[in-house]
Amino acid sequence: MALTQLSPTSPSAHEGILRRQSNRESAARTYARSLPIVPVRARGLTIEGADGRRYLDCLSGAGSLALGHNHPVVLEAIRSVLDSGAPLHVLDLATPVKDAFTSELFATLPGGLADSARVQFCGPAGTDAVEAALKLVRTATGRDGLLAFSGAYHGMTAGALDLSGGAPSVRVTRLPFPQDYRCPFGVGGEAGAALAARWTESLLDDPKSGVRHPAGMIVEPVQGEGGVLPAPDAWLRRMREITTARGIPLIADEVQTGVGRTGAFWAVEHSGTVPDVMVLSKAIGGSLPLAVVVYHEDLDVWQPGDHAGTFRGNQLAMAAGTATLRHVRENGLAERAGALGERMLERLRRLAAEHDCVGDVRGRGLMLGVEMVDPESPVAAGPAGDGPTDRRGPLTAGPELAAAVRQECLRRGLIVELGGRHSCVVRLLPPLTITDEQAEAVLDRLSDAIAAVSRAGHRIPTPRPPKEAGAASPARTP
Repeated sequence: MALTQLSPTSPSAHEGILRRQSNRESAARTYARSLPIVPVRARGLTIEGADGRRYLDCLSGAGSLALGHNHPVVLEAIRSVLDSGAPLHVLDLATPVKDAFTSELFATLPGGLADSARVQFCGPAGTDAVEAALKLVRTATGRDGLLAFSGAYHGMTAGALDLSGGAPSVRVTRLPFPQDYRCPFGVGGEAGAALAARWTESLLDDPKSGVRHPAGMIVEPVQGEGGVLPAPDAWLRRMREITTARGIPLIADEVQTGVGRTGAFWAVEHSGTVPDVMVLSKAIGGSLPLAVVVYHEDLDVWQPGDHAGTFRGNQLAMAAGTATLRHVRENGLAERAGALGERMLERLRRLAAEHDCVGDVRGRGLMLGVEMVDPESPVAAGPAGDGPTDRRGPLTAGPELAAAVRQECLRRGLIVELGGRHSCVVRLLPPLTITDEQAEAVLDRLSDAIAAVSRAGHRIPTPRPPKEAGAASPARTP
């Protein structure tokens, strides 16, 4: 299908648009600073800029475009609502469009939750859903404190920032999130995950730990902004056991991992974990603003009006979301994302073996990360075993190298973004509709970019304090 018929502007007009944006918009701009393009057409993986250049988009609206740009089933769903004469704004009233969306959503929920679930439509962003989830568990339990994890990112509103790794909070207890390359306990693998679980148990059971019985625990099945860190399945099951035994609601933040992104429809399904609460946004709206909280009916203690939002009845987003959920489900796109993602990881591992500036590659499904490091930094001792740290240990993070790779990718027509605790992880979030040939093209351009940066000898001049997850380039906008 041809791209949407919009005429690109001239290069001078392109520069003018960028200049006016810089003069008019907030200093909080993020993507616009590192991606100086003016999109005018888009279809699937491809964006065309106002200057006539084409790009392969592996940012995908920070993961919100499960089917890529302007997928036909999404456009048709939106047109159907517009042509029907149905109201576009109805607050929380029942409509056929909403009924279709909730029916499709419930059909995809993990077993054990759908039959006893309730759904709350929130404000339109993921951070709004996080705030609603916090209010929900606090209301249901009568408690206030929360458990979250180092490296977490849950949004930009006050409560969500409390939970995120870069913000100190007196009401949030920060727990270690297991990882291999930079294991907080220096061992990685199953041993590191077991230590992280034991630490959690100790804090909750030690009467002198200073941690009061919390209202809930919130976890990302894969930390995105934290550096593309998949939670080990056994560890996530252990978190479910720990919280269940102590009457602590478990909240799964699936804003970025949901709708097939990781190779399962919902990332918690990899571990067989059934949370008490799921926070959903991004892809569920089919590219339009939509956010919900799905939770067990036992937590449904709100009174009418206890949580509301003017734009919680977005009919176009619900129609686009229904079409997206159904298309992913009926076409097995989650399973394909898992298989294609593993093939892409294999090639990235070979790339890591060729370049000393690549410290680690990791991910799950089509949520992939390449961690850049300073190859001339002292080699840290890695744990015994066959993991990536056994090769050369965790080297000093290379944020300048990662930024250079991002720039070289853009020069080659590839859009990527950065994440991780030190902003040193090059992240790939392609749409689930990416073809095998497009995946190879993405990896070719990324490989060329890394090779160019490696040849140029980019160095980290002096050590600097690490940036916390989400501080430099948040993937979820409020």
